[in-house]
Parts: sequence; structure tokens; C-alpha cells
Amino acid sequence: MIKHRPAPFLCACVIALLPVTAPGEDLLAVYDLAVDSDPTLREQEQRLYATREVKPQAKALLLPDFSLTGEVDYQNVDASGTGVTGSFSRTDDYSTQRATAVVNQSVYNRADWVRLSQADDTIAQAEAEYRNAQIDLMVRVTQAYFAVLEAADRVRVSEALVAADERQLEQSKQRFEVGLVAITDVNDSQAAYDRSRANLITAENDLDNAWEALRRIIGPVSVPLARLGDRLPLAPPEPNDINVWADTALANNYAIIAAREAAEAARKDIEIERSGYYPSVGLQAGYDVSRSGAEFNTDSDTGFVGLTVNVPIYQGGAVASRTRQAGHQFRAAQDRLDQQRRAVINQVKDAFRGILSSISDVRARQAAIVSARSSLESTQAGLEVGTRTQVDVLNAQRALFQAEFDYLAARYDYIINGVLLHQATSTLTRDVLAKGNEWLTEADVVPPPAY
Repeated sequence: MIKHRPAPFLCACVIALLPVTAPGEDLLAVYDLAVDSDPTLREQEQRLYATREVKPQAKALLLPDFSLTGEVDYQNVDASGTGVTGSFSRTDDYSTQRATAVVNQSVYNRADWVRLSQADDTIAQAEAEYRNAQIDLMVRVTQAYFAVLEAADRVRVSEALVAADERQLEQSKQRFEVGLVAITDVNDSQAAYDRSRANLITAENDLDNAWEALRRIIGPVSVPLARLGDRLPLAPPEPNDINVWADTALANNYAIIAAREAAEAARKDIEIERSGYYPSVGLQAGYDVSRSGAEFNTDSDTGFVGLTVNVPIYQGGAVASRTRQAGHQFRAAQDRLDQQRRAVINQVKDAFRGILSSISDVRARQAAIVSARSSLESTQAGLEVGTRTQVDVLNAQRALFQAEFDYLAARYDYIINGVLLHQATSTLTRDVLAKGNEWLTEADVVPPPAY
């Protein structure tokens, strides 16, 4: 286990600039806020609920369909005319009532049975997409959280650089007043100070933007965020075998599972359309009651049962066309599955190599800080004896602060790559986030914007 500490030069420069704030929310607390308020996850949840309804709808096609209809008519008859027996006249007011109860039952319909089987694939696809959305939320929260921390580090470094450049400007003016340096040194120091102030404004704006990106996920919440502490164990993935992670991703990744289920559902669409060539059999049974109040009427009670057989002969080529269309859609779904597999494998390898690269990067950035500090000290000594210029000092100072920031940013890259690797294998859980959460410290926080 390796422990890393921020360089004391940066800490000394910024310690006076840090506000006193309340303890911050950590990564898990922010994630819990996102679970309750993220609209993207809620949308996917409702899509899952809606998709689950395809199963009872598919079952309904195979179950009896019972209907009851009633009819009431009122008639006023006023008729007259001449017949073989002479003229006649008739006046009658009466009503008729009729009620029919009918039960329809599908005996055999191949398409309906395939749809019932397809419903399981469609629901499995939606389940996988929802699980993938849950993991995606963890990734989005982690990236947005550490984006705020990184932007805050940029502001912190920029503030420290402004303070250092201001001191250099004051020293240059003092040295110029006593004739130790030329006016060009003062001008160079002034230019460096103005540039660092402009960079600070840009950094502050980037920090505000990072906060807004986080609020798109967790809602309009203003809470301080805990910073990453000094302790950050650097370790390669376990197991340290990229092929094992790739195989795990191919077997477990929810996006691949969803694409595979979508391809299977598309394959069954072919069978559904091909069922247009098959006969269907239906059963109908019912009871009809008819009553009439007419002077001359017939009341009837009729029970009936019948079997309907529909044998398709020719439908203008529509069945063949829809079957071919479903075949093309199935092959497109297979291609999407292949694309998803390749994308996941690419993500696994990028994240795996990113972790190893980040470990080396963090260590290299630590060494760069030491070198940059030594360079600054040497350059300042050279300025005193006249072998270096004020511009050399300012450049060395800026290089040191950039090295400090690069070190901090490299640590975030290490964490993000680890999260992305677990995302690719669909092994990212709240427990995994909790391990990274242990590296945060609530004593040092990033305060939210004032507006």
C-alpha cells in the first residue's frame, strides 16, 4: 500500500485561502441524492414498468374473451293499405329487447404463442437496460463529483499562483526602485500577474459549470463536497489480467445482455410474421335472448357454439414482405449486438490500461513536483546572482503549480478508470463506490456556489 501526500509548496500557498466550511457530503451521500432525483434513471424505471405489461397482454390473446351486449328498441307502427282480403289498418306500439352473451376462445394461433415467448425476451431486455442505467448513474455521479473536485483544484492552484505572482510583482517593483533590475522585469511580472488573474476567472467559471453538471443529476442541491484525502492506495486491477476482465464483461455486461435479448426478440418477429402462412382456429359459444312486445311476435332463446377455421391462401405477398422485413431487422439487431460487444471490449481495455497508466502517471507527477520545485529554487538563486531573469523565475513558478495540478488530476483519473472498468463488467455496485468513498475526507470540502 502506497501513501501519497500533496506537495507542501502548494499547501503552504493555499492554506490561508481556504474558507471555514461545514463537513461535506461524500460520494455515497451524493449518489443517494441522485438515486432519488435523477430523471434519467426514473425514466428508465418507468420504461421497465411499461415493458412488463407486454406479458399479460400477450397472455390475454390466449385466454377467453367474454362479451355481453344488449339492445332495446321502441317502435310505433301506423300502417294501412289494401290486400287480397281488402283494405286494412294497423296501429301498434311495442318494444323489443335482445341480449347476447358470447365467449371467444383462440384454439390455435401460432403468432400469439410466439408473441407470448417474445414477451419474456422483451422484458429481459428492459430489465438489463434498467440495470445498466443504474450502473450508468453511478458512473455519471462519480465523474461529475470528481469533475467538481478537479475544477476546484484548478481554482485553488490558480488562486495560489495569483498570490505568488503578486508577491513576485511586489518584489520586482522593490528591486526596480533600488536599481537592482530593469523595468522590463517589472513589466514581465505584471504580465504574469494579469495572466494568472485571467486564468483564475476562467477556472472559477469552469468550477461553476462543473457544479451545474452535477446538479443536473442530483437536482438543485447546495451541499459542500468532501475532497480527496492524502491517502490514495495505488494498485493494479485484481486479477491483473486484461483477458479475464474482457471475458467477464462479455458474460455480464448489461448492455450486451440487453442487445442479445433484443436480437432474440427480433428473431421471433420473423416467426410472428411467418405465422401469416399458418391456419388459425377459433371457438365461439354464446346465448341469445330476444323478446318483443309486438302483437304478432316471436320470442326466442338461442344457444350456439361454433368453430372457425381460417386458412390463408393468398394475401397479395404481404406476409412474405413482412417476413423479409423482420429478417432484415433481425440481422440489424445482430449487428447492434456485435457493435455493443466491441464497444464493451474497447472500454474494458481502455479502462484497464488507464488504471495502470494512472498509477505510473501519479508517481511520475510526484517526481515532476520535486523536479519543478528544485528548478524553481535554482532559478530563484540564479536570479539573485544575475544568471537568470525574472521571466525564468515566473516560468519555473508556473511549471511548479502546473505540476501540482497535474498530480491531483492524475489521482482522479486513477479512480475514474477503476469505475469505468467495473462499469464495463457490470460489477459496479454501491459497495465498490464505498471503497473509493473511504479515500475522501469530510474535513476538507469544496463549498457550493453562492447562487
